[in-house]
Amino acid sequence: MRIWVNGELRDADDARVSVLDHGLTVGDGIFETVKTVGGRPFALTRHLDRLTRSARGLGLPDPDLDEVSRACTAVIDANPMALGRLRITYTGGLSPLGSDRGNAGPGLVVALGEAGRRPDTTAVITVPWTRNERSALAGLKTTSYAENVVALARAHEQGASEALFANTVGQLCEGTGSNVFVVLDGQAYTPPVASGCLAGITRALSVEWTGAVETDLPFDALERAQEIFLTSTLRDVQAVHRVDGRELPGGPGPVTAKAMRIFDERAGNDLDP
Repeated sequence: MRIWVNGELRDADDARVSVLDHGLTVGDGIFETVKTVGGRPFALTRHLDRLTRSARGLGLPDPDLDEVSRACTAVIDANPMALGRLRITYTGGLSPLGSDRGNAGPGLVVALGEAGRRPDTTAVITVPWTRNERSALAGLKTTSYAENVVALARAHEQGASEALFANTVGQLCEGTGSNVFVVLDGQAYTPPVASGCLAGITRALSVEWTGAVETDLPFDALERAQEIFLTSTLRDVQAVHRVDGRELPGGPGPVTAKAMRIFDERAGNDLDP
């Protein structure tokens, strides 16, 4: 594996960042995960736009998108694979051992790993922890991901692939690495960004392409929904067949199946929508 680290491609064994990098010491960093298909990135422009928004939200300098694009191309070319997970990480760089940032400038790492196609359906659980929709990090894709690690580990312990959060006022929010849609009376709905969820790239495309509606949803909408599906970079659109102990009808329901089909068709026709 060849990895881009701060300006150059390196072999995996030599791909190192300092132990004083602020992304490591205090989680002061942002990232994007981009799907690659046949050596080409999907929706890269949208991902780079969100990278800039996250950097501004965290108070980091705007990333040099020309450099990031060059790094992505170099890494993809150096690591050929059919389906991949391209990870762009942008950090506060070398800094003191504390919350203050140093003045050495940001760090950039781009790596690519193989990915497999997800199953058409999956199980999810709900967790007692909440997203803080008023947090300084709300809606930003930061490397401060420990609460997602904890929640996802609980999901795996219960035979599920994802955990779903409410926000602090009891509204449905998101998963650890996905957005959630519920189908009520034949219409798909998803929480708005104001709920504290990430403005997912696949979420936005699904709303644009399928006519799903963004609206506040009580957390118990999960108990009433006829269908539920998740969206994310590597899930695309994925049906949910179980929430906690509640089984939903087997196989993707009609609304979900249509959303899956539309997404596959539209994404297949345009790799940078």
